[in-house]
Amino acid sequence: MSRRNATGGTAATTATVFGEVLKHFREAAGLTQEELARDIPCDRSHVARVEAGTRVPQDTFAKKCDDILGTGGVLLRLWGRIDWYPEVQHPDWFERRAKMDAEAVALRAYQERVVPSLLQAPGYAHALFSQVASGAAVEERVRARLSRQPRFLADNGPLYVAVLDESCLRNAVGSPEVMRDQCAHLLRVGQHPNIRIQVAPAGLFGLVRPRGSMSLIELPNGRWVYSESLDRGYFNNDPAVYVRYSQTYDVLRADALSARESAALICDVMEGYEQHGQVRTRRGDLGQEQLQRQQRRRLHRSSPRYPRPRPRP
Repeated sequence: MSRRNATGGTAATTATVFGEVLKHFREAAGLTQEELARDIPCDRSHVARVEAGTRVPQDTFAKKCDDILGTGGVLLRLWGRIDWYPEVQHPDWFERRAKMDAEAVALRAYQERVVPSLLQAPGYAHALFSQVASGAAVEERVRARLSRQPRFLADNGPLYVAVLDESCLRNAVGSPEVMRDQCAHLLRVGQHPNIRIQVAPAGLFGLVRPRGSMSLIELPNGRWVYSESLDRGYFNNDPAVYVRYSQTYDVLRADALSARESAALICDVMEGYEQHGQVRTRRGDLGQEQLQRQQRRRLHRSSPRYPRPRPRP
């Protein structure tokens, strides 16, 4: 992420500058990274990576920090002026799809098992890539994935309609906290006027679903059907194929939950992850208490014993 300056030194990236400004305001407020993370809320490691310039924050993160640290909106204004993705690399086989996203005037997608890339929260994307990579490779892949999102999240962005199979919400990725944040991210993104998110419930009989995840991409000069396997993308611009898949998609979207009904379902799923996390925390506290009791018992058993005075008859 660093660049060489004219004198041969290393110039700080804009991401690093944002991190340094955040750190300045946090320390001026007398907060540790852990305390700030608890107030946001998020993981302490997320705050640490943002301050180090290795993690791209969301605008909601910047606004929340402004509120907590009393900066008068400095961080959010700085966030809006930063090009967070000046240099990203996509896998060779995906480069063509990334270019299409940069030109698309409309995008309709159906997704199974995993939340689609354009709707993934940073923590969710990080957890996904952590399953197949580590270290700097994870951060680079997350940066590349998130770099495609701003165009669709911007004002007057292209139309984006996503029908998610319920498995996208139920398939556990990372942790209950990661899934809770991902659900919250879907609810926020779904409020954009150009974005509609619908859910195809698992228990709804009669739903005709595509055979797998796929996208219908409308470009200024053509229309494409896109699908992918683990390491390859498939493109088809045959008009007859596009019409066939488009009809299947439109019928599915009509039979799926509406955007409002889908938001209600996502809320229910999110609450389930919140409760799961609370139960896990309580179990952890209970386990710690039981461990302390066992330690006290062992300490009591191993301590020297003194005869107790007995009352004389």
